[in-house]
Amino acid sequence: MTLVAGVDSSTQSCKVLVVDADTGEVVREGRAPHPDGTAVDPNAWWDALLAAVEDAGGLDDVAAISVGAQQHGMVCLDERGEVVRDALLWNDTRSHTAVNSLHEDLPPEEWVRRTGLALLPSYTVTKVRWLRDDEPDNAARTAAVALPHDHLTWRLRGFGPNDPDLEALTTDRSDASGTGYWSGTTEDYDLELFELALGRRAVLPRVLGPTDSAGTTAEGLPGIPAGLPIGVGAGDNAAAALALQLEVGDAVMSLGTSGTVYARTDRPVQDEQRVHASFADCTGDHLPLAATLNAARNLDVVGRLLGLDHAALADLALEAAPGADGLALLPYFTGERTPNLPGARGSLHGLTLENLTPANLARATFEGMLASQVVMLEALARLGVPVHRLLLSGGAADNRALRAVLPHLVDVPVEVPSPGEYVALGAAAQAAATLTGSFPRWATDRTSLGRTELTPVVAEQHAAAKHALGYT
Repeated sequence: MTLVAGVDSSTQSCKVLVVDADTGEVVREGRAPHPDGTAVDPNAWWDALLAAVEDAGGLDDVAAISVGAQQHGMVCLDERGEVVRDALLWNDTRSHTAVNSLHEDLPPEEWVRRTGLALLPSYTVTKVRWLRDDEPDNAARTAAVALPHDHLTWRLRGFGPNDPDLEALTTDRSDASGTGYWSGTTEDYDLELFELALGRRAVLPRVLGPTDSAGTTAEGLPGIPAGLPIGVGAGDNAAAALALQLEVGDAVMSLGTSGTVYARTDRPVQDEQRVHASFADCTGDHLPLAATLNAARNLDVVGRLLGLDHAALADLALEAAPGADGLALLPYFTGERTPNLPGARGSLHGLTLENLTPANLARATFEGMLASQVVMLEALARLGVPVHRLLLSGGAADNRALRAVLPHLVDVPVEVPSPGEYVALGAAAQAAATLTGSFPRWATDRTSLGRTELTPVVAEQHAAAKHALGYT
């Protein structure tokens, strides 16, 4: 049996899976927590990776390893390989002023044309500009800018303060595509855009091909033998898409605290309406992605109000008819990213003396949450990205009401993959590809949701509520 290791260095924790390279079966696993906050010392991620390896029983029997990680985080290194400052994570919004500064340099439509991204505080390029404007001393020290998975891969190879070879930094196209200075059209960095951010050039990780190796593990790493081939690594959504074995025509709706919708396509997109960001995937294709800030957190807030957990809230929602007798919830409790309404708040519409019942409120909560995600799915059709099948994933995917309501809102088959650590599994598939030159085809269990008649009233109520508040 050949074993490979996949790492998921997420916002909250580091997970390591040891996987049978032939079948994809998870043999053992380990994990370790990450510090809280939106700015974190990257050395803490390295310590967590080593702790997770130890928790997994070490990697002495493993043949290759690869790292998937949270996207967009800004890791700044000086010429000695030292971390300049805590890395700003994807969810750190202090760079919102830098978005305006960069738009003064180039209009929004030019960023979309050149990178496929409409600038947001989450993207690396805005964080680099913030560094230049707000911490000029740290900007002056910065000799290289990397992403979380780039830094961990570099450390696995033995580089760091004791061996500061910045030119040895590597990345993959999926993570590079989320920086704001890489183009899916040219498949290369747009260095002019990076210079607009930092004011000068710096070392950027070399972008490797999908099945390339980043190198081999160094000697002296606890629990990790020397000489293991290291896969190219990936951003988290791209690694998950690889594990889910997305084909062109497949889309994913992932529902956790926030929501994402992405699809595999064979070409980059340029969304002038700025809904979908044109990310790349792990295979050489593309992964246009859109996100909402509000998803399962909607169930939390309404469940608290009604004194119900998610399961009981689902039972109550299914007592109401589709459309909730005209009650519609716009679930923008913390503002929203899609649509771009940072100052919006949640609101109930269509209230009458008759329809304001607990059951209708519960139903409207599920319908409002899903209607927000379906808008992102429909935007793919506008971009010419085909969707023939929808995969429902994330922590909320097993909710009974969610599974019952979604088929009323989409006209494609919906499948629910079995729960799993798909980012780490995708990284393990990359590790396997460094040994064979091709990605494995591991079996994945999926449950098909039954097709049902569409209920257009839900989308109509959602659109009417947005129009009433001037959001369209």
